Amino acid sequence: MKKLLSALFILSLATINLFAVDMSAAINAETSKVLPQVIEWRRHLHQYPELGNREFKTAEFIEKYLRQLGLEVRTKVAKTGVVGILKGGQPGATIGLRADMDGLPVTERVNLPFASKEKAEYNGQPVGVMHACGHDSHVAMLLGTAAVLSKMKDRVPGTVVFIFQPAEEGPPAGEEGGAPLMVKEGVMDNPKIDAIFGIHIDALTEIGKIKYRAGSFMAASDWFTIKVKGKQTHGSTPWTGVDPIAVSAQIINGLQTIVSRQSELTKAPVVITVGRINGGVRENIIPEEMTMSGTIRTLDEEMQKVVHEKIKITAEKIAESMGATVEVKIDVKTPVTYNTPELVRATLASLEKASGKENLLETNWITGAEDFSYYRTKAPAFFFQVGGMPAGKNRKDAAPHHTPDFYIDDSRLDVGIKAFANIVFDYQPLAKPAAHHKR
Repeated sequence: MKKLLSALFILSLATINLFAVDMSAAINAETSKVLPQVIEWRRHLHQYPELGNREFKTAEFIEKYLRQLGLEVRTKVAKTGVVGILKGGQPGATIGLRADMDGLPVTERVNLPFASKEKAEYNGQPVGVMHACGHDSHVAMLLGTAAVLSKMKDRVPGTVVFIFQPAEEGPPAGEEGGAPLMVKEGVMDNPKIDAIFGIHIDALTEIGKIKYRAGSFMAASDWFTIKVKGKQTHGSTPWTGVDPIAVSAQIINGLQTIVSRQSELTKAPVVITVGRINGGVRENIIPEEMTMSGTIRTLDEEMQKVVHEKIKITAEKIAESMGATVEVKIDVKTPVTYNTPELVRATLASLEKASGKENLLETNWITGAEDFSYYRTKAPAFFFQVGGMPAGKNRKDAAPHHTPDFYIDDSRLDVGIKAFANIVFDYQPLAKPAAHHKR
């Protein structure tokens, strides 16, 4: 009897492994068929980018194709978002797959036949518009995944929710948007998503590769404003006033000592950047006020709280020592993008199928931020990167994201499609619920 049970067990394992191999092979075959169209989609979207909460044509483009696939489609989610729902022919979990849609207020200078010539208004200023962060490739890969899984619908386990999200780069001033609004409007609840996955192209990682990290992956992004109040006077007699420009200079230097001398950098990185400073109207007038603003990046929740406190104390005490006063305001914009460790471990085999074991790389923290982090308030989440840098290119020569020269090689977008599709077939519910509200 034991021998019979043992034989049956071995046979069942073989059957499971064979099924997995068959699915992977079928995914590869379907992906090869759709890849030329995916590249075409990406180039069309690249040529016609739209800013956050204004992705009207992009949404129409996505909706049209999802309806052609026969998916249930919901539109105008979080203003311009699109959600497609595929119900598979086999029992299983509900998996969320997310792509962001918006471009940036950047004027493109890459010499491409499909380079963007689009113009728009951003916070009252005329700007060029460019997919300078690769969101066009994210949409194309997710559409490709929908195409592949639709061809295999009878064998798909459970339900797949394709989430096309607007305004990841932030909504216009005074508006809600992005992942927080998607979550607020119930994208994770109807149907209830068991786990969610997201991809980001990386212009500094060679094509064919996937990079990941369990736990804290991308930084929390907080914005700060410090208003320095002094006493206006003539520039020739600074001793008769209080110079807020000199005070601001000392505060800027002081903020950097929070990073270099007061933060435990072996625990996690900290970045404080002053990105804007305004004040004064004339060369020989010391002004009444100066205002500086910038961003704080942290990867640990406790360190984030401490840094906020130290910024306030540093600004207040420096101002006090020079006879000025300050007002400090800190806005928490985006939480840490935290990859549920149990989910990461359970997903690596799927990523290996997409890239090959030699191209699956564990990476370090990233001090950039991502609003994908909000989805983790509702379910275990895993966000990873797919390479977009041309093969053989020196990383130092590649333009970073959010720049006019940003460029990706779109010939290997199949890696992202295969990763998503294999995740759908391989996913198994976690043994116990992850504590996804803690870091």
